Amino acid sequence: MAQRRIACPGSEEDTASGLSSSPSTPTQVTKQPTFPLESYKHEPERLEARLRSFSSPPDTGQRFSLPHLPVTVTKSCTAASTLSPTSKTAPGTIEGMLEKLELEDEAVEESESDIYMRFMKSHKCYDIVPTSSKLVVFDTTLQVKKAFFALVANGVRAAPLWETKNQSFVGMLTITDFINILHRYYKSPMVQIYELEEHKIETWRELYLQETFKPLVNICPDASLFDAVYSLIKNKIHRLPVVDPVSGNALYILTHKRILKFLQLFVSEMPKPAFMKKNLHELGIGTYHNIAFIHPHTPIIKALNIFVERRVSALPVVDESGKVVDIYSKFDVINLAAEKTYNNLDITVTQALEHRSQYFEGVLKCSKLETLETIVDRIVKAEVHRLVVVNEAHSIVGIISLSDILQALVLSPAGAKRKASDAE
Repeated sequence: MAQRRIACPGSEEDTASGLSSSPSTPTQVTKQPTFPLESYKHEPERLEARLRSFSSPPDTGQRFSLPHLPVTVTKSCTAASTLSPTSKTAPGTIEGMLEKLELEDEAVEESESDIYMRFMKSHKCYDIVPTSSKLVVFDTTLQVKKAFFALVANGVRAAPLWETKNQSFVGMLTITDFINILHRYYKSPMVQIYELEEHKIETWRELYLQETFKPLVNICPDASLFDAVYSLIKNKIHRLPVVDPVSGNALYILTHKRILKFLQLFVSEMPKPAFMKKNLHELGIGTYHNIAFIHPHTPIIKALNIFVERRVSALPVVDESGKVVDIYSKFDVINLAAEKTYNNLDITVTQALEHRSQYFEGVLKCSKLETLETIVDRIVKAEVHRLVVVNEAHSIVGIISLSDILQALVLSPAGAKRKASDAE
């Protein structure tokens, strides 16, 4: 892909958001025409080739199997077939034939249960990279304040950090960093947050990450999507840069949302696992204990404290009767930078949510009695990161996130409870 680097935030797109910067601002942006993932469907040369390699074979007596994966289930039912070693029934009897069919059905169901895992293993991270996209990269010498303004101006939630001295990517700047800065340095509306105004990214990293420093988690284009899902969940991160090992360039940022949306494009071409018809209660997917929430009158600074202390990405807003009426997510916090109102965090959540920069359709909810198939379809179509699980009175029961769903579909094919994330 041809790439063009420009200074940020000083482009024409940025001026629409009221941002200005001199060309010497140490920020680089790889900017290309927007190409939403939906358009992936309209790329004949990529989609048709993928469907040809992925479509079910003719009915030759074999169950569906993914290319390059040694998983085949034979469904021959002849009397000469060998029974399982555990079978004690003679093959020539009706009982023997019924037992044989039951064993085969169990094998078929087991094969179908890991169909999504095999799909992910048979596709590379490069397959999900759009033909054209925009990637914002920050130099670590950039001022923190300008960096967050640039996130707002470019409509992105995170950016890889480039360290010129070592000529390498050293981390990511996310909205979580913005929250941590406000949490650490906010005193009152009367005291300006000079650290946000004056600190460079490298200074912030030295202060905040000196005890919790971890190297940048990334993945190469040739790695499988299964590896990407495993890395996201194991490392408890929400963004995984795809980095070319040869050039060292960052190509794309993988997220739970984009991976699940990619999988959903091909779901109709695959056998449907039986666990997709089970409900959340049966599968035990989601979090249902000690749910963090806030009230409409909760001050923003208290909400930020909960984000930091509980390490959650969203807080359901519950009224006095216990009904879920709204949700305040980490992404909403970036509006404080957009509105330049981060110096007064004593305002309530309700007041802060009046400044949402995009149309809000309301809290996306679900019931524990709804099937996983319904849940996946709803969360993908709504393009949200989580659903709030509620009861008949619309009181909060739990939270189901994209991470929970990918865990169930890919890492725990039978819909079992978390394994990789619980091992941390």
